Amino acid sequence: MKKGRLILGVALFFIFLCSPAFAQQEIVVGSINDLTGATSDVGKDMALGIRECVAYINDRGGINGKKMKLLLYDYGYRVPEAITIYKRFRDFDKIAMLSQWGTGDTEALSPTVNKDQMVALSDSFSGHLCDPKKTPYNFVYGTDYSTNARACLTSWYDNIWMKDEKWKKAREAGKKPKLVCFYMFASPYASAPIKAIKDQAALLGMEVGKDQDVSLTALDTKSQVLAAKAEEPTIIWHGNTTMSVATAVKDGYALQLGADHIVNNWGFDQNLVRMTGKAGEGVIGAAACAFFGMDVPMMKEVMEYAQKINPTVPKEKRDIRTVQAWVKFGMIRDALAIADKKEPIVRGKPAGPAILAAFETFRDWQPFGVKGALGRPPVTYTDTDHRPSSVSMIYIIKDGKIQLLEQIDMKKKFADKWMSWLGW
Repeated sequence: MKKGRLILGVALFFIFLCSPAFAQQEIVVGSINDLTGATSDVGKDMALGIRECVAYINDRGGINGKKMKLLLYDYGYRVPEAITIYKRFRDFDKIAMLSQWGTGDTEALSPTVNKDQMVALSDSFSGHLCDPKKTPYNFVYGTDYSTNARACLTSWYDNIWMKDEKWKKAREAGKKPKLVCFYMFASPYASAPIKAIKDQAALLGMEVGKDQDVSLTALDTKSQVLAAKAEEPTIIWHGNTTMSVATAVKDGYALQLGADHIVNNWGFDQNLVRMTGKAGEGVIGAAACAFFGMDVPMMKEVMEYAQKINPTVPKEKRDIRTVQAWVKFGMIRDALAIADKKEPIVRGKPAGPAILAAFETFRDWQPFGVKGALGRPPVTYTDTDHRPSSVSMIYIIKDGKIQLLEQIDMKKKFADKWMSWLGW
């Protein structure tokens, strides 16, 4: 008799687990990530950080008392695979919103997510995703690539070209600084800000040399460096991810290229410092937030959960990507909480418009409601502009460490240009 009751009790428990009532106690987020493809050099640490942040969120009550259920899949940086995963998320898993990775897959899926009214927050900071007139359901959580590229070039021009002893003779001789861009031509990510940075070069009175096609997985860039050297550039823009950028910086150093280097945010991190050594001194890059281990609010929690959830990964191997994951999922958590309070998010019931409206309420948002948290400049979205911020954080490698060079508000610095740059 007791055995029969036990079996019945277990059966009822599992029926409850599968019931709509239980399902309503969780909100499902689908995440497309690169763990094995061309950008996995930065993608793997991002995925670690996502899982850690979700654990932190759930340990502290989740989303209005509901657990955040994370479904994280590797797509190997293949656009067709991302499309397949999205269809599964939408049709089978019934996700509330989407976390995306690359520019290629995000831009390819943009017409679909906008038609489906599925809010998508991406690790691609492509400026093309920031005009809500064209892509209302797309959001980025870091200052967009085009703004960062303009800011990096402007910061180098103001702080290095105009002031550094290295370029004194060239300045006095009336030489114009010259930009050459290193990036993978076929990569939507790497090429996204090229139009903007060349426009900024013209704005600053600089010359622009021939672009160099560098693979995202390049292990040898000597031919590109030598081709660039023939043009006598003063500054190189790197649009790839860390491994490829490190290769180009080291080859440039070995072949005495002589130019300085500025880097997009996915190519500038602690691993770049580790891989380049002396060759990396003076390299400038943009960043979406503070770097792992920096003394900023909420970093203690990031480091605590890195150890708690993934104790086998040494902290010396962790990177800014972990911190970015916390910025991203802190934002997801808050938007879902706002939408869920207005009308409870139920699995299988479309919630996209409510989540979209929640994101567009963000005014000077900071992670987890903590001022200065994670070193992320405050985020504001409106229904006319999905660029999260006009502020770019520019860092420099000095004495083997990443240090803040300056914080530039590009809207204030170029007030007459800012609105015209939307969607670049």
